[in-house]
Amino acid sequence: MQGLRLYNQLLLHPLFQGMSHDDLEQVITQTKFDFRKYATGEVIAREYDTCSHVVFLLDGTTSIHSSSDDHSYSILETIDGPWMVPITNLFGLQQYYTRTFTAENVCHVLTIDKTEVMHLCDDFLIFRFNLLNILTAALQRRERALWQNAPQSLEQRIERFFSERCITPHGAKTFLIKMTRLAEEMGDSRLDVSRALNNMQRRGLIILHRGKIIIPDPHDRKNG
Repeated sequence: MQGLRLYNQLLLHPLFQGMSHDDLEQVITQTKFDFRKYATGEVIAREYDTCSHVVFLLDGTTSIHSSSDDHSYSILETIDGPWMVPITNLFGLQQYYTRTFTAENVCHVLTIDKTEVMHLCDDFLIFRFNLLNILTAALQRRERALWQNAPQSLEQRIERFFSERCITPHGAKTFLIKMTRLAEEMGDSRLDVSRALNNMQRRGLIILHRGKIIIPDPHDRKNG
């Protein structure tokens, strides 16, 4: 029963998609998996900690905290499992987490040590292809974003600023940023930025608070 449960969980993991039943059975018997239950408020992975594992959120909700280099503004996002913590920092020059992931409620997490990932790459071609596809897709999305048409209005520039700093388009977002800092980022006056934000609020795109801008879940807006 435990093996069947693990088999079904691996089918949800993007690194194992496309693998045959026999391959997955071999993975289950030869690979060391770590399962852990995180209580509400417990940190799953912390910014600047070494990124030494693939982390897969099986169920539950996690909050994602990101901040600017000078920590003058930050972003809080929420996302539900199943979901994989981005693995772009598993290799390369900066092998550490760039965000902090915290359990919003009880979360069940599956982790795979980097050494085990290397063994899986050696043993299974489809796993190696999946890993390469995930990494190259992230690179291609970032490169393609550089060639998008420039925003034509201040509101569009603000929307671009928000979207470029989010780890995922899904889930609610909260930007903790002062109006003066956002105006600096936009290269515009505080008054013009305030007018643009208030107009966006009237359109139901954001909710304004002092030092805080909430972007509701787009899925909730569509169903509202």
